[in-house]
Amino acid sequence: MRAVACPDRPALVRRGGAALLATLLLTLATLVAGVPARAAATACTPDDTTACLNVTVTVPGTGPAADVSLTVEGDGTTVEATTDEAGRASVPVTAAGDYVVEVDETTLPAGTTLRDPAANPATVTVELGRSAGRIFQAVDPSEVAASPTTAPADGETPADGATAAPETGTGAEAGATRGTNRVAQLVLAGLVFGLLLALASLGANLIYGTTGLSNFAHGELVTLGGMMAFVAVQRWDLPLWLAIVVATATGALAGWLLNAVIFAPLRRRGVGVTQQMIVTIGLALAGLSTFLFIFGAQPTPIVSGISARIQIGPVQISAQSMISVAIAVVALAVVAFTLSRTRLGRATRAVSDNPALAAATGIRVESIISGVWVVSAALASLGGVLLALYLNSTRFNFGSTLLLLMFAAITLGGLGSPLGAVLGAVVIGLVVELSTLVLPSDMRYASALVILILVLLLRPQGILGRAERIG
Repeated sequence: MRAVACPDRPALVRRGGAALLATLLLTLATLVAGVPARAAATACTPDDTTACLNVTVTVPGTGPAADVSLTVEGDGTTVEATTDEAGRASVPVTAAGDYVVEVDETTLPAGTTLRDPAANPATVTVELGRSAGRIFQAVDPSEVAASPTTAPADGETPADGATAAPETGTGAEAGATRGTNRVAQLVLAGLVFGLLLALASLGANLIYGTTGLSNFAHGELVTLGGMMAFVAVQRWDLPLWLAIVVATATGALAGWLLNAVIFAPLRRRGVGVTQQMIVTIGLALAGLSTFLFIFGAQPTPIVSGISARIQIGPVQISAQSMISVAIAVVALAVVAFTLSRTRLGRATRAVSDNPALAAATGIRVESIISGVWVVSAALASLGGVLLALYLNSTRFNFGSTLLLLMFAAITLGGLGSPLGAVLGAVVIGLVVELSTLVLPSDMRYASALVILILVLLLRPQGILGRAERIG
């Protein structure tokens, strides 16, 4: 009797996972491209004969400003436009040159004015085949800045003395000034930012602890969460809570696919962690290009509809930030409880300490690692949603911009230490926000690099890490 060869199960899983990954990406691209944005203006796509002038109006701590009227004047024509629910208006132009953008301040949300009235109108230089634009911030009259804050949306040269806004936006709590103590407000902003950063960072530390791999594609998992929430809210018209669930589930699926299709086969072939790390760099670049292709370079705010602010002594906090912090604390507590008090957590820690010994005691090491990838990606995507809400928008390079902060938090807390990642992220959050007392806002993330260098020089194992003898 002729023997029938049994198919290799890992190969089947790998092929099936690859097919599922391709299907997921194709479906995402189709849905994003095929479903019109809620209450959005006519889409503008730059080409050889057309440029897109994009204007965004936001209220820090609240979100996009809809139904704001504006005019775009240039090349002998004047075009009127109105911002959509994402706070954006996109105007196609067919000639390169300078265009004057003016916001009708009477149509701003009630009780607000432009943070920099002197920069309205603003001049924007447009090139055919590219997008250009401006971001205007509407604030309480008491917060009107002495210096311009209007920012270009696409890296254009600031006009009329305007200064560029940071790519990832300014935290909702750091921007509150009326009736608050600035230092106390920045401390609160640092704690909020630190907790949300901890949620996004924790997964990368779990992967390092169980596999020894530094995942440079972790930032793209953060971006995935923010972008999926944007699509779910703005294009699928889902409520925010359901969008958070969808984004987290998508991240978990992406984590499982990455491990099943790429990293599990690499481990079976004995590929070292250095080579695997190079693979993650390639994945990060591929993810960055994919997000840019699908979503473009424009900031994409998530409209939460939660605008209330609460005064607590000398500080203010938005209801949205309180909810985000509560979600982050619950998620971190669940992970901490699972790692310390459950059989699964003990198995995970055993794999982290000694995979060979764990396997000898009957622990299914590959199953544990697969689960860690799923949880890691889910936490990253959840953190991406909450950070996007806190920073008022997400963008194609949102996660990669925050990757340095996440690595700094992990290194400061101790590589492989989940609690250390949380502690390190809180410290990084405080330093980043408090650094704006002496540094320009655009330089605040650079302080994390200084901390990273100092930690590596003075205490390489981090706050809670274990010193290891080499040689």
